[in-house]
Amino acid sequence: MPQDWPRLASYLHAQGMRLDLDLEPRQFATGLANLNYRVSVDGALAVLRRPPAGPLAEGANDLAREFRVLDALHGPLPLVPRPLHLCLDTSVLGAPFEVIEHRSGSAVGGRLPDEIADRPDAGPALTSSLVATMATLHSLQPDTLGLSDLGRPEGFLRRQVVGWGRRADAVFPDGRPRALSAIVEHLESTVVEESAVALLHGDLKFDNVLFDLQTLQPTAVVDWDMATRGDPLFDLAVLLSYWIEADDPVTLHDLGQVPSLEPGFPSRREVAAQYFAACGRPLEDLAFHLTLARLRLAVAWVQLYRQYERGTVRDPRYATFEKTAQAVLDWTADTLDAPPL
Repeated sequence: MPQDWPRLASYLHAQGMRLDLDLEPRQFATGLANLNYRVSVDGALAVLRRPPAGPLAEGANDLAREFRVLDALHGPLPLVPRPLHLCLDTSVLGAPFEVIEHRSGSAVGGRLPDEIADRPDAGPALTSSLVATMATLHSLQPDTLGLSDLGRPEGFLRRQVVGWGRRADAVFPDGRPRALSAIVEHLESTVVEESAVALLHGDLKFDNVLFDLQTLQPTAVVDWDMATRGDPLFDLAVLLSYWIEADDPVTLHDLGQVPSLEPGFPSRREVAAQYFAACGRPLEDLAFHLTLARLRLAVAWVQLYRQYERGTVRDPRYATFEKTAQAVLDWTADTLDAPPL
């Protein structure tokens, strides 16, 4: 998506910052929601983030929230990039945007990068790093970081059920599919109490963590626009909702968000066990949390498909999202009474 870089340069100049246009800004290929560009500001690499064009889904692309969280976390959690500037004036680029510190590293999608595809230690090492990072985040105390008013943790899970049901109605204006109705009704009747209150990332999977492919260690955690306080098991369940295994229905194998089908990657159960061990907590039942996370995944995928359908985004990856979302809904509805892992 083209940006008015001279206009941005003029704006940043007025803020005492220099956009170096000798280094041509370049859009990053990864990411499915916000648009990210490598730029040079004051002689150093930085990242410009802004929402896509067109109407935004409820609760998504909240850059003001993200900037606040980055500002609070980049000290106590060194993997968090430092925020540099937030602009809420939409007259500059047509949308709010922020400039944040650039971190080197590679995001990992549905397949391992070629550089590490043949390394038998890649799956276990990447997974352990991701789980440890999640456990560390959940161990932080929001009150000591100035984030005691971020989100509303009381009744968090029930509000998630209501909120994703409402979003579902928005993307299915002709009525909820049968499977979706069954899932929402099941969740409404089985809401559990929050297991704890912690800072949540909201979408902590491999492509929101940058890795050094030599050491397999993380260099940054990005994409904090959905951060909040709530039940930490929901963060875990969101990760597991993407974690497809070989025995799952073939229709789910194209989800392609984490490389869990690659050789050497642990199962969902093993990932959950690693998380609980890292947190020093006994293994807990994730049935409700994982069903809710799969509802969230399916509805979010349809939201992205609707943007593609309207033409506000043109990334061809979106073309199959509705089909994938329906597969997730069907599988979830068919396994509501099955063991979660």
